[in-house]
Amino acid sequence: MKMITINFAALTKRSKCVCTAFLCVSMTAGNRVIAQSRTDNPAFSPGILITLFLIALVVLFMVAMVMVKTYGAVQRLSKKKKDEDDKGVESYIFSMEAGDIDRILQKRSAALHYILPENSLSGQDRTEDKAGVIQHTRQDVHATFIPFKRKADKRPEIDPQLARLVTWYMICATFWLIFGTTVGEYVGIKFVLPDADHLSWLSFGRLRPVHTNAVFWGWASIGMLGMGYYVVPKVSNTPLASIKKGYIALITSNLAVLWGTLLLMSGVNNGGGEFREYIWPVMVLFGVGLVLTLVNFLDTIKNRKTTEIYFSNWGIVSAIIFVLVIVFVSYWPGWQNGLGETIMQGYYMHESVGMWFMMFNLGLLYYFLPQQLNRPVYSYSLGILAFWTQILFYTVIGTHHFIFSAIPWWLQTVAIVGSVGMIIPVVSGTTNFLLTFKDGGWAKIASSYTLPFFLTGILFYFIGSMQGVAQAFRETNLIWHFTDFNVAHSHLTMYGIITFILWGCMYALLPRLTGKEPAHGAVGFHFWLALIGLLFYAIPLMIGGTLKGQMWMEGKPFIDSVILMADYWLWRAIGGSMMWLSHLVFAYNIYSMINGTNVLKRNELQRLHVMEQNNVK
Repeated sequence: MKMITINFAALTKRSKCVCTAFLCVSMTAGNRVIAQSRTDNPAFSPGILITLFLIALVVLFMVAMVMVKTYGAVQRLSKKKKDEDDKGVESYIFSMEAGDIDRILQKRSAALHYILPENSLSGQDRTEDKAGVIQHTRQDVHATFIPFKRKADKRPEIDPQLARLVTWYMICATFWLIFGTTVGEYVGIKFVLPDADHLSWLSFGRLRPVHTNAVFWGWASIGMLGMGYYVVPKVSNTPLASIKKGYIALITSNLAVLWGTLLLMSGVNNGGGEFREYIWPVMVLFGVGLVLTLVNFLDTIKNRKTTEIYFSNWGIVSAIIFVLVIVFVSYWPGWQNGLGETIMQGYYMHESVGMWFMMFNLGLLYYFLPQQLNRPVYSYSLGILAFWTQILFYTVIGTHHFIFSAIPWWLQTVAIVGSVGMIIPVVSGTTNFLLTFKDGGWAKIASSYTLPFFLTGILFYFIGSMQGVAQAFRETNLIWHFTDFNVAHSHLTMYGIITFILWGCMYALLPRLTGKEPAHGAVGFHFWLALIGLLFYAIPLMIGGTLKGQMWMEGKPFIDSVILMADYWLWRAIGGSMMWLSHLVFAYNIYSMINGTNVLKRNELQRLHVMEQNNVK
C-alpha cells in the first residue's frame, strides 16, 4: 500500500483548510466502509455502495438536464403564446373605431372608482346595486347564532316515481344506520361494563357482527344504491330503465339484512370470516338485488342521450360488478379451508371496502361535488388515472392483513407493493377534488350545509388511505395489527369517508326531490357532533393501539395490555355515543326533508327577484 505525504509547511492557508477537510472526510468515509465491510451483508460492501453512488450521480445529472430542458421548452412556449396574445390585442385595438376606446376606458374607470352606497349593505331603505355585486339580501337585521346557509336551488322536475323510489332507499338506509349503530353503541359500552347483561343473543360475539353487517350492507350499501338510482339516469340524460326492478332490489336487500341479523343473533353465522358472517343464502338474496340493479343501470346507460359515459357511471357500474365477483369468490366452498380461507378473508375485507364502497362513493362524488360547487370537475384525466390505478393496485393488497403468517412470503410482498401503489390513485383523486374547489369554491363552504360533509370525506379519504399504506409495511404491521389501531383505521375510512360522503349526497339530493329543507342548525349540529365524536373515538384508539403493540413486542403479559386500554376504551364509548347521537339528529333531518314544513318554493334567483320587487313597491 502506498502512503501519501503532504508538506503542510509549503501550503497556503486556504490549501491547509482544504486538505484538512479532505482528510477528515476521508477518515470518516474510510471508517464507515471498513465497518460496513465487516458485516455479513454483501449489499453494504464498498463496491456496491460506490456503484450505487455513481449511478445516483448519473441519475441526478440526467434529472437535472431534463428539468433544464423542460424549463427552457416551457419558457419558449410561454413566450410564443405571449407574442401571439400581444399580436391579437394589437390587431383588435387597430380594428376598433376612434370612439370605442374612449368608451371602454370610461367604463373601466367608473368600475374601478365604484363605491357601494350606504343603503346597499344595511338599513330599511330599498336595496340599490348598480354594479350587480350583491348576491342576496336579508330582511332580519338582528344578530344570529347560526350563520346564513344558502338554500338548495329548486331543480327541474324529475319523475315522481323515481323520486319516491330514491326517497325510500334513503329511509331504509337511515333505519339501518340507527339500528346498526345502536347495536354498536351497546357493544362499545360493553368494553367499559362487560357484565351489562348475561343473555346469549346480546353477547359481544353475536352483537359485533350484527353491528358491522348492518352498517355494511344495510346503511352504506342501500344508501349508495339509492343515490345511484338518481345519478345514473341523471348523467345519462335519460329516464331510469325500470322503476319496478328498483323496488324489487330494495325489498330483497332489506330482507337479506333483516334475515342475516336474526340469524347472527341466533348464533347462526358463516364462522371465522370478519364482515363475512352472513351465511351464503343471505348473500344470495342480497346478490339478487345487486344483479337487478346492475341490469337496470346498464339498460339505462345503453339508452343514454349523451355520447360519452361520465365517470360517475364508470365508478358506480364497476363497483357493482366488483362486489358481485367479490362475494361469489369469497363464498365459494372450494377454498374455505386452511390458508385458502385466510387469503380469501383478506381479499374479501379489502376488496369490499375499496372496490365496492370506495369506488361507488367516488362515482357519487364526481357528480355531487361539481353540482354543489356549480363548476365542472377540475380534471377528467386525473379521475381516469385514479380509476384504473385503483383497480390495478387495490385488487392485490388484501394479504397485507396477514403479514408474518404462513401465507407465501411473495404474496405478502405483492400486497405491500400494491399498498404503496395506492398512493397514485389516492393522491390524484384527492388533488382532483380539492382543485375543483379553486376559483371561489372555498368561499362557498361557509354558506353551504352540504360541502362540509364532502370536504371532510375527501380529507379522510387521503388521511385514511395513507394510514393504510403506512400500516402495510412489515415493521409497522408488527406493532399495529390485531390491536385497536385497526378499529380506529376502519372507522376513519368507513365512517370518515363513506358515511360523510353519503350524508352530503343525501342532504344535497333529498330537498330537490321533496321540495323541503332541513333546519340548517340541525344539519350543523349533526355534522360537528359526528366529526368530533369520530375524533374522540379514533385518536385514543390509535394511541392505545400503538402502546398495546409495543407491550406485545416487549413480551409483557397480555392482561397488562387489557388493563392499559381501559381509559382508551372509555374515550371510545364517549366518541361512539356522540356519533350515535348525531345519527338521531340525521334521522330527524331526513324526516324534516320528507314531512317537514320548511318548504322550498323558489330558487335563489326567484327569491331575490321577488324581494327586489317588494322593496320597489
